[in-house]
Amino acid sequence: MITVPDSVIDYAVDQIVRLCAIPSPTGYTREAEDYVYAELGRLGYRPEFTNKRSVRVRLGGRGRPLVVAAHIDTLGAMVRAVKPSGALRVTKLGSFPENYIEGENCVVHTRAGARFTGRFLLDKPAVHVNADVGSTKRDDANLEIVLDEPVAKADETKALGIGPGDFVSFDPRTVVTEKGYIKSRHLDDKASAGALLALARCVRDEGPALDRETWLVFTNYEEVGHGGSAGLPADAVELLAVDMGAMGDDLSADDRCVSICAKDSGGPYDLEMTDRLVSLAKTLGIRYAVDIYPFYGSDAGAALRAGYDIRHALIGPGVQASHGYERTSREALGGTLALIKAYCLGLPPERS
Repeated sequence: MITVPDSVIDYAVDQIVRLCAIPSPTGYTREAEDYVYAELGRLGYRPEFTNKRSVRVRLGGRGRPLVVAAHIDTLGAMVRAVKPSGALRVTKLGSFPENYIEGENCVVHTRAGARFTGRFLLDKPAVHVNADVGSTKRDDANLEIVLDEPVAKADETKALGIGPGDFVSFDPRTVVTEKGYIKSRHLDDKASAGALLALARCVRDEGPALDRETWLVFTNYEEVGHGGSAGLPADAVELLAVDMGAMGDDLSADDRCVSICAKDSGGPYDLEMTDRLVSLAKTLGIRYAVDIYPFYGSDAGAALRAGYDIRHALIGPGVQASHGYERTSREALGGTLALIKAYCLGLPPERS
């Protein structure tokens, strides 16, 4: 029977908290990459950077290489222009509705390495003055960053060294509750990245006989569609993408289960891999759901579009309020870890 000790789930949660605290909007991921690289080294592995700065590491095993991938880049923004008022107009990095960041704290990261705090506000935010605040459509023209600086015109903001092309990260507001829930921005996909680090720790501590050559890959640029398009081992046979499980509408997943994706906006996932994951979940007694994600893409799809001849599947912990202030749970993380571990060990359902 595959088990995941509480201590390993504790480690996964700790890594998620640490990762969420590291600003890593797509294109500004150096600190997160360095953290994952260092943590894998601390666990006794020899990770490497790809040309595009994804982090990959070989866990062990021989033959028929399996890649298990998660991404460490997140949603964010970039300064598009400095407004006459000294506020900032931004362009989004990744896809999310503007109302998901309204009122949120943020950090502007300048090209010179300075950091300035601010928050996202409607350009006319006072309900005591503007009667249509509630009905106004939020977009990139009227939702702006108001800096925590004494600026009132564009030249004053520019004098701080802030300008177009500067990256903007969002305050993750990470909370771990007594009931085992993890609430934060960027659980997509730092929850799964934490789970893969925990898998690496399991392999180190338990020394299981991996059924095949197994690699972990922590990609960047997933939120803009090309994270998994490069840097995979050239002879890889299968790619198991581990990303958030979507919830809502007629889907079955919740934030306490493992979500197994049968199809996303790019089409169906590999039949045999998906069937095997479902069978293992049943045998292990893991709470799981098989779902269709109508507006979703993954590193597996990016790899296929790049021309990799590879079988592909997608699983992940169920995550509530995707691309907003998200929530998952220890139960979902434990189930995801157990399922990945069983798949990597190559155990057939009848032996699990």
